Amino acid sequence: MVRAHDFPSEAKGRSVPYGVYDLQRNQGYVRVGTSADTPQFAVESIRGWWEQEGMAAFPDAPGLLVLADAGGSNSCRSRVWKQQLQEQLCDRFGLTVTVCHYPTGCSKWNPVEHRLFGPISVNWAGHPLRRWETMLAYLRGTTTTSGLRVTAEFHEVVYQKGQKVSDADFAQLNLELHAVCPQWNYTLRPRTLPARDPPVQLRCQEVIS
Repeated sequence: MVRAHDFPSEAKGRSVPYGVYDLQRNQGYVRVGTSADTPQFAVESIRGWWEQEGMAAFPDAPGLLVLADAGGSNSCRSRVWKQQLQEQLCDRFGLTVTVCHYPTGCSKWNPVEHRLFGPISVNWAGHPLRRWETMLAYLRGTTTTSGLRVTAEFHEVVYQKGQKVSDADFAQLNLELHAVCPQWNYTLRPRTLPARDPPVQLRCQEVIS
């Protein structure tokens, strides 16, 4: 008998990979969670990339351009996603974050799919991912002829689903909707001035797998 599908009841754990793909440097960062794919987890993954790689690679960057799908943990409709971007990136690091969402059904044009998760899928194809160490090894071992390198880390934190942001709290965000397709394009700016000199534009690509 050949088992052609996954059987969650027999799994030892649940993996939730969230990837950030840096277009300028052709570098990938994947955080493997074990809980739920929530907006908080998504933004903490981007924050983890910024703290570990982005800040050093782009020390003078004043902001991030984030390209994301329209649904999932980085949904264009999610208030929690926007609130977390405000608190974890804008207010914490003094960054201006512009988000451009791909319309529903158009995520196949997102570079993270074919430049990061595509090569990852090829690299671990046919290999049972029975341990976290095995999964991380295949993630970190993913390369391409164009020079892709991937950093991966394990993140064992429990995230609660169904979090809400009240109208009052949402109104406190420093949020600007763009004139073109405002439901998909917007910018969040720090609510307080950073304690450092502001820096040069950084483009970053992020999305869930």
